[in-house]
Amino acid sequence: MAKSSSQYVCQSCGATFARWVGRCMSCNAWNTIVEEAKPKSGAAHKGPASRASAALPVSEVPVDHAARIKTGIGELDRVLGGGAVLGGVTLLGGDPGVGKSTLLMQALSGLAESGLRTLYVSGEESAAQTAARARRLGATSPELLVLAENDLDAIMDAITTVRPAAIVIDSVQTVRVPDLESAAGSVSQLREVATRITERAKRDKLAAFLVGHVTKDGSLAGPKVLEHLVDTVLSFEGERGHAFRAVRVSKNRFGSATEVGVFEMDGSGMREVKSPSALFLAERPKDAPGSAVCATSEGQRSMLVEVQALVSVSGGGPGRRVSNGVDSQRLSMLLAVLEKKCNLHLSSCDVFVNVAGGVRVEETAVDLAIALAVASSFTDRAIPSDVVTFGEIGLAGEVRSVPRAAARLAEARAMGFTRAIVPESHADAANSAVVGVRNLRDALIAAKLETLSSRAGTR
Repeated sequence: MAKSSSQYVCQSCGATFARWVGRCMSCNAWNTIVEEAKPKSGAAHKGPASRASAALPVSEVPVDHAARIKTGIGELDRVLGGGAVLGGVTLLGGDPGVGKSTLLMQALSGLAESGLRTLYVSGEESAAQTAARARRLGATSPELLVLAENDLDAIMDAITTVRPAAIVIDSVQTVRVPDLESAAGSVSQLREVATRITERAKRDKLAAFLVGHVTKDGSLAGPKVLEHLVDTVLSFEGERGHAFRAVRVSKNRFGSATEVGVFEMDGSGMREVKSPSALFLAERPKDAPGSAVCATSEGQRSMLVEVQALVSVSGGGPGRRVSNGVDSQRLSMLLAVLEKKCNLHLSSCDVFVNVAGGVRVEETAVDLAIALAVASSFTDRAIPSDVVTFGEIGLAGEVRSVPRAAARLAEARAMGFTRAIVPESHADAANSAVVGVRNLRDALIAAKLETLSSRAGTR
């Protein structure tokens, strides 16, 4: 039995229990219940007394247009919706070493160079270590201040003294409220720290950035309430073996929630990539079977990526399906459609699919490129190097339309691609180089990948 001074809290969802249980009855997660000390009486943050507010008709409520400040990093400003919002709180997560601290240090440096006072709070490194990294990045403005601190009360006092326009807390899991007896990073600490920082940011109209740890599966560590409290949630993606990094937004109260920013890591820090398509296609092999170029769209940006596939005969038993950069369940579905509708016998083959450059594509418009790349490798025939493709594939083998087709085709033309295989609804009657296809078999014919066995398949 738990002592009266303690409680059991789920580290995944924040649910509280009177005793330990193996499985959380709220989120169904296993082995996430941890004993924590109950908050002391009166330990809850005492803010200014709230004033009663009257309900108003929606037409009479004044609209507060969020003021933005430019970080000087175009890709980051794009993801944020046009710049950091004064009074907005942004949560940035990513694997260790991916470059979160580097990017935010450069962002604060850009704001400081424009004359705004900024504060970088490090809970994981000493002030000397943080300053050494800042100097390597060329961030030497006197308006960029550094503080090594884990105590939230001390951080709040520093904000009062410094009065910054923007602040970075690196990381939120290392900061604790002294009034709570639980360890830093626990559910109760995270909830209280995030709540108080959010209240302070909105009251003082400062742009706050919180760096968050991630779990083994890449999701943000801590309870979901942490993501609900903040205004913007960003994830920093990138493979250790690749120089490129991507910042993807999953929530944004002040802009689009589908944008992506692309960066390249070099000796001077994070360098924004103006033309991601050129980066991802720079080393694409010409006339190689198993390679297809897909025109993807993230928010208002269209870019081209190379989808690679390798099909080989399995050594025995059912074939393996391995994917990198695309959803593995989606790949299994597409292979089933290819086998059923195009008569490509893939069940006894190992199939490997990879998006070159370490980029991850989450939209269904990549379906057609995956299917064509697999068929190309299976038939050992190369797709013409000047062909780009996109389209969603249904279970009946039909090729469905996708958003922003015109922007995708414009990006392909800008990169020198002269032909496209697209859903029929996106075909251009005045341009015979844009071939519209109704189903997957038509796409194989357009890409010159149809075989005698695929002709025997059903529509």
